[in-house]
Order: sequence, then structure tokens, then C-alpha cells
Amino acid sequence: MMIDPQLAGLLAHMQRSGLPPLHQQTVPQARAFFDSFIPMYGPGAAMADVQDLKIPSPGGALALRVLVPQPRPRGVIVYFHGGGWVCGSIEQYDALGRKLAACTGCAVVLVEYRLAPEHPFPAAIDDAWVATVWASEQLARLAGVAQPLVVAGDSAGGNLAAVIAQRARAAGGPKLAMQLLIYPVVDTDFGRPSYLDPATQMLLTRDDCARFLECYVPDMDRRASPDVAPLRAPDLAGLPPTVLITAEFDPLRDEGEAYAARLVAAGVTVSFRRFRRQPHGFFQLTNILDASDRAIDFLAAGMVQLFPSLDT
Repeated sequence: MMIDPQLAGLLAHMQRSGLPPLHQQTVPQARAFFDSFIPMYGPGAAMADVQDLKIPSPGGALALRVLVPQPRPRGVIVYFHGGGWVCGSIEQYDALGRKLAACTGCAVVLVEYRLAPEHPFPAAIDDAWVATVWASEQLARLAGVAQPLVVAGDSAGGNLAAVIAQRARAAGGPKLAMQLLIYPVVDTDFGRPSYLDPATQMLLTRDDCARFLECYVPDMDRRASPDVAPLRAPDLAGLPPTVLITAEFDPLRDEGEAYAARLVAAGVTVSFRRFRRQPHGFFQLTNILDASDRAIDFLAAGMVQLFPSLDT
């Protein structure tokens, strides 16, 4: 098995740390582990404007960070961070959000949705929906009324983006121009080959996935709902154009690629790429793994392909 040399160095560093596997850590330990990467990401790209806001949500005030890369953004991306619905924060994704904004020319809205196990399903979805509706209502102020509105996310955040796209279709709005899904969680079947392959058990393992799902959806009877497993929605027709990324050494690889195939079969325009020699989590590791930059470039190119006006 050939892995990225930069990744090999990161894995060696993590092994030397002596930390137990992620699924054996307490929730505070896991969150601290995610936070430990923040200094390695660096400050991120300079923005024309950065706004920290709080808006009303069912769980109280919902924190947002709006990253505006230029005076007239080309669109608005509402971004939901990864972390198994248990970890992750605006601060952890600030550098990545800035890079995504700089590369696309779009304003990026980072969402501090409520985390499990304190706030299990569907709290994260409720917050994600509130943030998306807010962005649609503020589109003229953020980027201009004619600019595209996009939902995006990685891993558990990709799950939220996919669920919100399905909900927006069912509700008749907000009108979404696109969804950007980075190795998204779209099913709850841990028997897929990519979950069982020893080569995929790197930064995220099958046991880690099971632990996160247990925290997020403790009720087994609810795990087959499309709001948890969007791959199980009976019909994917009418969803927005999609850019979807998977990683070769990722337990979530097979379900993400199955979702891409079902979208294509339903008539949805899909730009897809599997990133070779990369594990789950590589996208978030901006300024650590060069593959993160290549993935952002792929997202930006996919957006321009679907919306040529973004390249002007």
C-alpha cells in the first residue's frame, strides 16, 4: 500500500503521541485532539472582511463566521465542518474556510452547529437548516442577489450538506446552486468493503465511525432515515449539481461513491474525483498535506465548470 509521504510523517507523529484510538477517547479528549491541529493550520489567507455573528436557532443563538475574500464575492458557500457530529468548530475550520474563500472568490459561512452527544440528532440538522435559510435571506447583502448559494461540508458536515440539499428540494427552497460533498457520511452500513479493508483504518476507523454514530443517533430505529443516511432517500432527482470527493484510504469511500453514482443515475450533474493515497480527513489538513490544496482546487474548478461566471 502506497500512501502520501507527507501523510506517512503525520501518522508517525500521531503514533509517537501515545494517544489511544479515537473511539477509545472520551468526548473531551477527542475534541482536544481535534483542537491540537489548529496551530499547524496557521492563520489562513487574509480576507476583505470577517464577521462573527449570532442568529436565532431552536437551540438558542447559533454562531456563524462569514469570511469575505473580496468586495464583491462570486457566491456564498455555507460550510458545515466535519468531526463525526461530535467534534469540530469554527476555529478548527477557519484556515480551511479562508483558503476555500480565497480560491473560489465566494464568501464562506462557517456554522457552529450543536454537537452530540449533548445535542443528538436532529439538532445539527436544525442548526444547518437555520444557517442555510439565513444565508439565502442575506444573499443580496453577502454577495449580490444573482450570485449562487452553495452548501458544502466534509465527513459529518458533508452529511449535513446532503441532508439540507434534500430538505431544500422537498421544501421548494432555499434555491441551492450546488452542493460540495467531501467524503460525506451518507449511509449507516458498516459492512461495506471500505469499512472492512485494513488499508482504510488510518485517521478514521470503522470503530471510530460506529462510536460517532452512537453519540449522534443513539436510537437505532432512526438510523435508516434519509435525514441520517441520505443515500437511502428513494429519489435523488432534482438535487443541485454536485462536486463530490472521496479518499482512497477512507472507510466512507464506498458510500460516497455510491451516492455519486445514484446522483448521476437520477440525472444530477456530478463532478467526482477519488483522491489516491489519501485517508479520510486529508481535506481538513490545510497547510499540512498538499493534497488538501489540490482538493480545494478541484472544488473551485468544479464550481467554475458548472458556473462559468465564477471565473470572471
